[in-house]
Amino acid sequence: MAVYAIGDIQGCYNELRHLLEQIAFEPARDRLWLVGDLVNRGPRSLEVLRFVKGLGEAAVSVLGNHDLHLLALAAGNTRHKDADSLDPVLTAPDRDELLHWLRHRPVLHSDEGLGFHMIHAGLPPQWDMATATGCARELERALQGDEHLAFLLDMYGNKPNQWSPALQGIERLRFITNCFTRLRYCDLKGRLKLKEKGPPGSQKAGLVPWFEHPQRASRDARIVFGHWSTLGYHVANNTWALDTGCLWGGSLTALRLDSQPPVAHPYNCRPQQNPLNYL
Repeated sequence: MAVYAIGDIQGCYNELRHLLEQIAFEPARDRLWLVGDLVNRGPRSLEVLRFVKGLGEAAVSVLGNHDLHLLALAAGNTRHKDADSLDPVLTAPDRDELLHWLRHRPVLHSDEGLGFHMIHAGLPPQWDMATATGCARELERALQGDEHLAFLLDMYGNKPNQWSPALQGIERLRFITNCFTRLRYCDLKGRLKLKEKGPPGSQKAGLVPWFEHPQRASRDARIVFGHWSTLGYHVANNTWALDTGCLWGGSLTALRLDSQPPVAHPYNCRPQQNPLNYL
């Protein structure tokens, strides 16, 4: 059995299928870890959702910010609605079934035997893996519970930007959400700096990538993540970054986790969007 982690798909269904053919993925034998952002901006989000859902236990996907965006739109939160590619999902006959399935995906997946954890974006430096796991379960309960509509309607925002165990209610959930699905940089005091999106070296003075923070409590954990296309494939500090910009004409990358060391398998993609449109 092979275990592959795959970077952000964002509706690029054809590229996903080509990559799986390239690595000879067999769902009866192998397993997929998907780092989130299954949907949005690419041309075939509906097909991606149907395919991944249909893989059943052969695939595990964590939620990314674009997945949450889809859930928020479905809940009536149009605060950040633009020229989305999500209408085919929202008008599909199996919409409710797909959204229910998506809402019940985790935000953190761990495999002690394999020795890896998977998230979409990042962890604040104050969190060790025990804290991260507890916070992940809090957010998952909010998304899967009877009050999920209220959370999705009040999910967006950049505050609070610093962790405290005393955070409560929507502020606590928003902070947790922003870490797992949006974080790239923080300052040396551990405050999230969510507006910084460029590659390392382009950020404002005093900011560091979350995985390079000198006081990162999760530094001993091996983590795969996505979300950061301007970073690309990057291995450092016990982390593997897998968003290699398929949507923008980069590649879609599968990382074989059960090999020593993990081996990357990229599939070159045609651009579906111009990144200049989103600056």
